[in-house]
Amino acid sequence: MYQHVQPSNTNHIYADGHNVSTKATSNGTMCANGSIGTEGPEATETDSSGTGRMRKPLERNGSTQNDTVHLERRLGLFSGVALIVGTMIGSGIFVSPSGLLVRTGSVGVSFIIWLACGLLSLLGALAYAELGTMNTSSGAEWAYFMDAYGPAPAFLFSWVSTLVLKPSQMAIICLSFAQYAVEAFVTECDPPGGVVKMVALVAIVMILFVNCYSVNLGMAVQNVFTAAKLVAVVIVICGGAWKLFQGNTQHLSNAFNGPMPNIGAIATAFYTGLWAYDGWNNLNYVTEEIKNPSKNLPRSIIIGIPLVTLCYALINISYLAAMSAQEMIESEAVAVTFGNRILGALAWLMPLSVTVSTFGSANGTLFAAGRLCFAASREGHLLDILSYVHVRRLTPAPGLIFHSLIASAMVLHGTIDSLIDFFSFTAWIFYGGAMLALIVMRYTKPNHPRPYKVPIIIPVVVLVISVYLVAAPIFETPRIEYLYALLFIFAGLIFYVPFVKLGMTPRFMNKVTLFFQLLLEVVPTSSMAMFE
Repeated sequence: MYQHVQPSNTNHIYADGHNVSTKATSNGTMCANGSIGTEGPEATETDSSGTGRMRKPLERNGSTQNDTVHLERRLGLFSGVALIVGTMIGSGIFVSPSGLLVRTGSVGVSFIIWLACGLLSLLGALAYAELGTMNTSSGAEWAYFMDAYGPAPAFLFSWVSTLVLKPSQMAIICLSFAQYAVEAFVTECDPPGGVVKMVALVAIVMILFVNCYSVNLGMAVQNVFTAAKLVAVVIVICGGAWKLFQGNTQHLSNAFNGPMPNIGAIATAFYTGLWAYDGWNNLNYVTEEIKNPSKNLPRSIIIGIPLVTLCYALINISYLAAMSAQEMIESEAVAVTFGNRILGALAWLMPLSVTVSTFGSANGTLFAAGRLCFAASREGHLLDILSYVHVRRLTPAPGLIFHSLIASAMVLHGTIDSLIDFFSFTAWIFYGGAMLALIVMRYTKPNHPRPYKVPIIIPVVVLVISVYLVAAPIFETPRIEYLYALLFIFAGLIFYVPFVKLGMTPRFMNKVTLFFQLLLEVVPTSSMAMFE
C-alpha cells in the first residue's frame, strides 16, 4: 500500500516571516491557525468503485479569513474558450501546411487530414469533458490515470509530461515565435540561430513573469492575444476570399492528383496536423480554477474546437488561393509568403500576427503546465516544493518556474523539427491511455456522478486512432527515436519505486524545500491522499 499523509504537526513559514501551525484533523485535512475540524461535505471524496481510495480535491468558491491557501475559481466561459483557442492557434497553422503537403503529396488528402485532425481533437476533448467533470481536480491525464489505474501509471505520465512533453511544447512555440520576430528585422539572410534562441528565452521569461504575478493577468494576456490572433486569422481568410473572387482557383482544381500516401506517411502527416491542433485538452489542466466546471468545461470545448477547425480549413483555402502547393512546400514561412503576395505594403502584418499568435499560445501552454506540476507534486509524485502556491498571489509559482527552466534548456539545445515528432508520438500514447481510462471507469465506477456524459463510441474511436498513430510509424518507418521515447517513459519506474512507492526522501530535501519556500514566498496547500 502506498500512503502519502502530511505530518500531524507542521509549521509553515509564510513570506512575512511568521509561522502558522497546522494540525491534521480527524479526516486527514490540515487546518490553519491550529483549528481542528472537518471542512464540510466536500472535505473527503470516497471512490465509488469501492477501492477505498480517497481524494481531497481543492475545490472551493472562495476563501475565508482562516482558510488554507488554495487555487481560486476565476475562469469563466469566455476565458475557457480563449484558453483553448489561444493555445491551439499557435505556430502550427503558419508552419504545418507545408509539412503536411510534403508528407501527403496531395492538396486534397492534406485538406482531408486537416479536417480529420479537427474532428479527432473535438472527439478527444468531448471525452476529456466527461473525465474533467467526473474529477474536477487539476492535472488532466494525471488525475484520470490516478482514478482509473492507480499511482504508478499516473506517475509515469507526470514524469514524462513534466520533463519532456509540456516543456518541449513550449520550447517549440517560443522558437517559432522568435523565428518570426527576428525575421521581421532580417530580410537579406536567414535569422542568426543564436539571436533566435535569445529572443525565445526572453519570451519564456516574460511569460513566466506574467503567470507568476497573477492568474488574472495571465488570463487577461491570453484573452487579448486570442482576440488579436483571431483578427490575424480574419485578415488571412479575407485576403484568400479576395483572390478567389478574382478567379484564382487553379491551385484548388485537381486537388487529388498524385499518388496516395502509404499508411506510415498518413500517420506522420497526422502528427504534423495534430501538432497544429494540440492544446485541445489544456482546459482540463486548470479545472480547479474554472467557474462551474460541469457546464463551462464542455461548453468551452464545443465552442472552441469547431471554431479552430473552421479557421484552419479557411486559412488553408486562402493559402492555396495565393500560391501553389509546390510554392507552399518551398516556403519556410508560408504566412509571410502569403502576406507578401496579398497585403503589399502591409505585408509586415503577417510576421507580426504570427508572433502575437505564438506568444499567446506559449502563455496558455505554461498556464496549463504549471497546474500539472502542482497537481502531481501535492500527491507526492514530484518534489513537494512544486505543489506550493504563492502566499499572496495564489499562483503555483514553483511549478511554473520549473517548467520554464526545462523549456529554456530545450530551446538552447534543440530544434523545432527534432521536437515535434517526438512530442506527438509520446503525447498520443497518453491520450489513448486517457480514453481507455474513461472506458474502464464506465465499468469500475458506474454510479459515479457524471454531469456530462459522451456516447461510449467516442472514446473507443479515439483510442483506436491513437493506437494507429503510435503503431503505424513504428512498423512503417522504424526510428531509434521511438525506442528512446518508450525507454524514457518506463525509466520513470526507477524513480517511482524508491521515492514514491517506498516513500524514501533524502534528508537534505527538507532544507532544499525550506530554502525555496523562503526564496519564492510560497506555502503548501492542505491535502491528503491515501491509496490502497
